[in-house]
Amino acid sequence: MPWKGEKDPYRIWLSEIILQQTRVQQGLGYYERFISAYPSVHDLAQASEDEVLKLWQGLGYYSRARNLHFTAKDIVQNYEGKFPQSYAKLLKLKGVGKYTAAAIASFAFDEAVAAVDGNVIRVLSRIYQIQEPFDTADGRKQFDVLANELTPKNWPGIFNQAMMDFGATVCTPKKPLCELCPFQKDCEAFKNNATNDLPVRKNRVQSKSRFFFAFHIEKNGSIAIEQRKGKDIWQGLYQLPWQEVKGFDGNMEKQIDEVAHGYFQSEDLNFYSFTEVFKQQLSHQKIHVVFVEIDAKNITDTQLNFIATRNLSTFAFPKIFILYLQGKKLILE
Repeated sequence: MPWKGEKDPYRIWLSEIILQQTRVQQGLGYYERFISAYPSVHDLAQASEDEVLKLWQGLGYYSRARNLHFTAKDIVQNYEGKFPQSYAKLLKLKGVGKYTAAAIASFAFDEAVAAVDGNVIRVLSRIYQIQEPFDTADGRKQFDVLANELTPKNWPGIFNQAMMDFGATVCTPKKPLCELCPFQKDCEAFKNNATNDLPVRKNRVQSKSRFFFAFHIEKNGSIAIEQRKGKDIWQGLYQLPWQEVKGFDGNMEKQIDEVAHGYFQSEDLNFYSFTEVFKQQLSHQKIHVVFVEIDAKNITDTQLNFIATRNLSTFAFPKIFILYLQGKKLILE
């Protein structure tokens, strides 16, 4: 992993933002592409949001990319292009939470502050058999205090990296390698056969299902797309025009006819075909989409934004749209 032992705060920050809610194997390629496209925070700040989102396409949690871009511009404009050199000041940057601030402060600037991620919480919860749920204010405070008490003053970056690596490779979520663990004799969870019960989580957010019809409309070598606005999922990305519904009826053709006529405010409207349901699981939502090919002859250009189909690959789309457009050979895999 190219960020191991890195002292450049820009590269540390970039790697940590990419690796939030992303597996290392997936994040590695994105990290290398970002470093290639934007070698410095100045380069990233000069990019457009569309360019950043396109490069981020496929990673999910797109607010990370928007915050990344915003913070790059903030550092260039308000910090003379240099990262703040303390944990407290790093916390003031948008999109930089306690863990990321601690990682940058300890790795780049040798500040003795604990970087407490899920791996560290798991290791501490088992060795000390902590029963307090880690996803409560009191529980998080307990883990933060303990981790900071353990963090050495003279080599905090190495210690933080070791703790995270140990959780990722030995004290794993499932089937931890207790027989190889050097802390076996001191691990309270191992002694009490409680390893698989820790760490304790209190709050589990229930996933909800949402249902959409997405309209595929082509004419004269162009296709209708729109950019997502507001605070909903995939903000800033592009999509085919779509309409949310409460669910899919048994008579799909009748439902599509009603939804399409209502969406386009046209009585003289036909559709060619519709797909099976495409599905995408997000963190707390499951998205269901049926794609519908609409006859474009009675749809005016003023109703929709048409772009040349040959340019589709230059726009950032959510994964579920990419899969559909790849199936139609409109975006190459």
